[in-house]
Amino acid sequence: MVDTTPGQSNLNNEPKNKLTVIDAFIDSLKPTPNGDLFNPWFERDLKHDRTPEAPDIRRRQFRAYLQERAGSAKFLFIAEALGYQGGHFTGIAMTSERILLGHQQENYGVRPDHVFQGLEPVRTSRPEVNRNGMSEPTATIMWGVLTELGINPYEIVLWNALPWHPFNPESPKGMLSNRTPTRRELKSGLERLSGFMELFPDAKPIAVGRKCEESLKSLGLDPVQVRHPANGGAPKFRSQVRKLFSNLNQ
Repeated sequence: MVDTTPGQSNLNNEPKNKLTVIDAFIDSLKPTPNGDLFNPWFERDLKHDRTPEAPDIRRRQFRAYLQERAGSAKFLFIAEALGYQGGHFTGIAMTSERILLGHQQENYGVRPDHVFQGLEPVRTSRPEVNRNGMSEPTATIMWGVLTELGINPYEIVLWNALPWHPFNPESPKGMLSNRTPTRRELKSGLERLSGFMELFPDAKPIAVGRKCEESLKSLGLDPVQVRHPANGGAPKFRSQVRKLFSNLNQ
């Protein structure tokens, strides 16, 4: 059974200075590099967001997610970039609306309160985009493995080397598309990545894929590296994460 009890950093007893640091970090995400990048915390997806308050909702959810892990995080899973099926609409890396809405509980055991407990989860995509909310394969695999292993989700924080969502404007799907970030874009995310790491100085970084491993190493860090679950990598990812936590528990 997964323990969903936050550490000493829940919303009721979080030190004020730590909340200020989290708010400052979120504010630092507002300037978005030039190019085809969507900023879910400060921009509205006019075609697919269901309400003008969508960026505010995503910002509040992301803030609650960070706050509830500020004193308990032990591991930071860092992937490459935000995806349209995940953080684009939730504001939280590798976390889909379907998880927040409770639709992954029956099949995968992933509950909304695994993500945060201080707020009522809210979808920001229009229902006509996807009736049950957006569902990201990477998010399902990531949260599913953590739940299967019985890891306290409040000891894990998910993030990306590039915090914003790179989309392909030439795709017929427009904003509902993903593309590989450029080296320039990944470089532009280094300052935010460094700021994120400073929120959790005692946590161990785990690079989900090669490109984010390069970003972490460029900051002078020595991350554990696991296969990204996309593009057929799910079996190896599961195996590596199981082995990683098995070794830690020995």
